[in-house]
Amino acid sequence: MDFVCLIQIELLADPGEEAISQWVYRLSSGGVVMGNRLQDRVAIVTGAGRGIGRGEALALASEGARVVVNDLGGAADGTGGETSPADEVVSQIADMGGRAVANYDSVARPEGGESIVKTAIDSFGRLDILVNNAGILRDRMVYNMTDEEWDSVIKVHLYGHFCATRAACVLFRQQRWGRIINTSSVAGLYATTHGQANYGAAKEGIVGLTRKIARDMGRYGVTCNCIRPNAGTRLTLSDEMRKAWPQEVIDKLEQYRPEDIAPLVVWLASEEAANVNGRTFYVETGRVALYSEPVMEKQLVKGGAWTIDELFMFMPATLTGELVNPDPPQTPGS
Repeated sequence: MDFVCLIQIELLADPGEEAISQWVYRLSSGGVVMGNRLQDRVAIVTGAGRGIGRGEALALASEGARVVVNDLGGAADGTGGETSPADEVVSQIADMGGRAVANYDSVARPEGGESIVKTAIDSFGRLDILVNNAGILRDRMVYNMTDEEWDSVIKVHLYGHFCATRAACVLFRQQRWGRIINTSSVAGLYATTHGQANYGAAKEGIVGLTRKIARDMGRYGVTCNCIRPNAGTRLTLSDEMRKAWPQEVIDKLEQYRPEDIAPLVVWLASEEAANVNGRTFYVETGRVALYSEPVMEKQLVKGGAWTIDELFMFMPATLTGELVNPDPPQTPGS
């Protein structure tokens, strides 16, 4: 694996005052200095009232984009709803000197996705960037999970990405330009969490959806990429999570700020990322990584079909002998 230190790059390149001034977040005595990398672009950010989505909306606005701030305003489990989270972000963008409007539709329904896109057209006359971020949690061990707990999480995450993306892609295809940034998670990738079969399935489904949208829309000048963010938010630092995780894990997660996810999203939404399509990135405070696409590690090949007896003989000796069960059987009560 290759590691690159940003500080070393700055020292070697000797960027000087002009390059240093081009950081996504620039501060002066007067506050945030607005950039222009996304000047005249219009962006939608779903789930933008809090956490990662809020940071993404503010960052996009800081580079000149006009933003539709979508948020149902519900609880972490998706229940309820209020307008204040989206309204507050719109006010923050206005205070920065930017332009934004609020939208309170649910992404889980087709009409919600269509309404969000319509808000962009009605308010700003176009749409260029879609950031699919909205999400909820309904954690439960799989043997106790209800149909409603499964369906609600799949609806908000996987259906939500599809509903907003389908509506946006109609416009992106016509104008032959667009940027889609989806939000996955490490929850479905690593065996580090329990009780998240619904969430993990939805998040890995989003990775597959990203690849296929990239193939469908690339010919029209549209890119679709995916991030796996790691940050301390109301979902990752919920009361349930605080009880389940060791304190040292919680302490570390609290250091990963939601707003630090946003610079990568701004870059993926820009012209600079035109060659990046269908890929997945890990991002947290101070770290960005590109995931490899799945590859076959080993293979067994023969002329003709494998028999049951042959696979019982060769599988442990060749393909699986070194594998370790991440969650081995435990004695009851341990």
